[in-house]
Amino acid sequence: MALGLGLGRGVPGLDDALNAVQVGSVSLPVAVGLLLMMYPVLAKVRYTETRRVTGDRTLLVASLVLNWVVGPALMFALAWLLLPDHPEYRTGLIIVGLARCIAMVLIWNDLSCGDREAAAVLVAINSVFQILAFAALGWFYLQVLPGWLGLPTTSADFSVVAIVVSVLVFLGIPLLAGYLTRTLGERARGRAWYEGTFLPKIGPVALYGLLFTIVVIFALQGDAITSQPWDVARIALPLLAYFALMFGGSFLLGRAVGLGYAKTATLSFTAAGNNFELAIAVAIGTFGATSGQALAGVVGPLIEVPVLVGLVYVSLWAGRRFFPGDPTVPGAAHRSTALPGPSAR
Repeated sequence: MALGLGLGRGVPGLDDALNAVQVGSVSLPVAVGLLLMMYPVLAKVRYTETRRVTGDRTLLVASLVLNWVVGPALMFALAWLLLPDHPEYRTGLIIVGLARCIAMVLIWNDLSCGDREAAAVLVAINSVFQILAFAALGWFYLQVLPGWLGLPTTSADFSVVAIVVSVLVFLGIPLLAGYLTRTLGERARGRAWYEGTFLPKIGPVALYGLLFTIVVIFALQGDAITSQPWDVARIALPLLAYFALMFGGSFLLGRAVGLGYAKTATLSFTAAGNNFELAIAVAIGTFGATSGQALAGVVGPLIEVPVLVGLVYVSLWAGRRFFPGDPTVPGAAHRSTALPGPSAR
């Protein structure tokens, strides 16, 4: 993050160079980083075991309610409560709340030793809902609900094409590649070789992709972030509250309904994470690159990255504290193919 901010601030024209080629509305370097980040994680998914996830109605219903009812409503409430005098930032945060995570959440889930198959299924389901519900929820939270409450409304026309492209590229491509890699790899050499030899070799690529993506994202927005520190701090407050409430509430819900540690961790990270790449693209496409809405989207990953890394440690601690005897708790039964998480280090 510091390197990206420094590059964005100190190298004139770098943001224009990084944005010269785009995939949909996302910079090509960011797109490459996201694909590199997601592919190894999705290659680790045992796709033959996803049926046990799709049959878990408690997990699916909890995820859908958290992502598409609680999450947007909570961000709406926090944005109005903490930014009543900044309509542009408020609108940007509401857009962030509507963009459910389909990328980095897979990394946080893997580092916390969450259920990898459950994460793949929940991300796929949220992606479908994102295509179907994003524009409708944007209309509801920016125009309908504020009107009912006697608050100022905001007009916004979202690009459905941008949403579809985001889902197809940043989930569809690595998901297909991961599925084919596992299917063909196991068919050719067997599961023991695939999980014992092949996966450990490609595993670090996910972390390299994550670091590269973070550097590029902040290099693209370094000048905007560093030139308005007070505004960044104002935007950060509702984001910090959002991540803490969504993660903590989801974790407690998972424990209460008996999901077990691995699925609870997955539920919590998929509920707390947001698709900032999509939110930034939508804000820029709708309101302009220099708008307050775009700045709110840009501040999102500035807060999300360190907070969710910290929540990985919280999840590992909470697993040992609240799920005694659960074999999926890190330290009780580590999966040999997991990414090297904090506890392993």
